[in-house]
Amino acid sequence: MGTRPDDLNALIDSVRKQDGDPVDIVVVGNGAPVTGVPDDVRTVDLPENLGIPGGRNVGIEAFGPGGSDVDVLLFLDDDGLLPKTDTAELCRGAFEADPSLGIISFRIADPDTGVTQRRHVPRLRAADPMRSSRVTTFLGGANAVRTKVFAEVGGLPDEFFYAHEETDLAWRALDAGWAIDYRADMVLHHPTTSPARHATYHRMVARNRVWLARRNLPAPLVPVYLGVWLLLTLARRPSGEALKAWFGGFKEGWRTPAGPRRPMKWRTVWRLTRLGRPPVV
Repeated sequence: MGTRPDDLNALIDSVRKQDGDPVDIVVVGNGAPVTGVPDDVRTVDLPENLGIPGGRNVGIEAFGPGGSDVDVLLFLDDDGLLPKTDTAELCRGAFEADPSLGIISFRIADPDTGVTQRRHVPRLRAADPMRSSRVTTFLGGANAVRTKVFAEVGGLPDEFFYAHEETDLAWRALDAGWAIDYRADMVLHHPTTSPARHATYHRMVARNRVWLARRNLPAPLVPVYLGVWLLLTLARRPSGEALKAWFGGFKEGWRTPAGPRRPMKWRTVWRLTRLGRPPVV
């Protein structure tokens, strides 16, 4: 969005320093022109902010329909940085070694402390962020996706704008038979922040949670999933203002179109359960 030019150029520099074949770079200006980047970096300027999934979908199409000009796409937040030079090669090796692997979620660590927040470990058992494992979702600003996944299940849900778009794609990918890995050895440095810093956070988290369930879950699981998240939200004791915004988004999620409904197979529900995160939480 043009607000972090120094961070963006540091990220670009870290990508260009990766071992092995050069990584093609596209920067999407989401409602703001991209300026001050190296001449060999491709840019796409969008006249309006399409949100996180919308902007990333535009980036995908910059590599051909559905990203078809390349085998794998990295998605990196503009205030992130790759501290190691072997990350791209680790990605290539992981995808070559496992044809069923569709998505890799990197470990996000604070550049000053090295700490990985629990919310950045995409599994329920998040106490040990240094343990790599198969998971059921991934981190949107630090990941790699095989382009065959997009060709098979489609891109990120534009209408979500912000929050839960990764889980929507992850569930569709898992339902199609793809695997998702969390890799602790693939690191993105990113300052420690709170997602609640965004003014619309509570509304969009609640609205998109409802949309996520309506789009992807078998009908009997929809009320269970949303009931569990309602109880978890209340247990976290948010402020009155935050709770009001959350309930507003929850109602909006029921009253507005959620997009195409493609409920996952019951065998996918069982697969998610075996991976440690049944789709009710």
